[in-house]
Amino acid sequence: MAENESGRTENMAVSPEAAGTAPKAEAAEAGKREKPKKSWKREVFEWVMVFVVAGVIAFVVRTFVFVPVMVDGQSMMNTLQDREFLIATKYDYLLGDPERFDVVICHYPGRMRPGLLGIGEVQEDFVKRVVGLPGETIELRAGELYVNGEFVEQDFARTESVADFGPYTVPEGHYFVMGDNRNNSNDSRNPEVGALERSQIIAHVQYIVYPLDNMRRIDE
Repeated sequence: MAENESGRTENMAVSPEAAGTAPKAEAAEAGKREKPKKSWKREVFEWVMVFVVAGVIAFVVRTFVFVPVMVDGQSMMNTLQDREFLIATKYDYLLGDPERFDVVICHYPGRMRPGLLGIGEVQEDFVKRVVGLPGETIELRAGELYVNGEFVEQDFARTESVADFGPYTVPEGHYFVMGDNRNNSNDSRNPEVGALERSQIIAHVQYIVYPLDNMRRIDE
């Protein structure tokens, strides 16, 4: 209600929209002012959860998807060179078994290395090629491969070798692995290594990703 020039009062109508705008704006402003700050405990908890989730994702990827590996040594020349970086997939062998001439990441019996940051020990990784499958008899004659007495072409970039080996029968559930550099490879021909159990073959090498100017798929 308002007073006019003659002293009489008049009713002034106010629209519902105008009446409601001010309280809403005040409430919103009050809400902004009253928003509580996170406590330091909450901040710490959220950061811990970020690292936990990242760790879980990394664990799942390394356990079930792929693992990066660096070649250390010359045992896989000429297919792989020293200090090249590889990507090896794990899901192949979660769903199936290694095949002849697969290049694999494997573990040797009793071979360990220092763990991350020097804490504890973990199994050492080796890069080799599957040559013999379970139950097969493997033989090298002047460097050429014979499986169960039959000649098998080795169509990959191995180094020249005229070495003899065998015959050797691969136990069931085991795989016979060798390096492509037959003259400089510690592999299943060594009795201290022998044929590997299926569980000791952990990943299938698929790609060379470094050096960048030599990126390629294995055996291409």
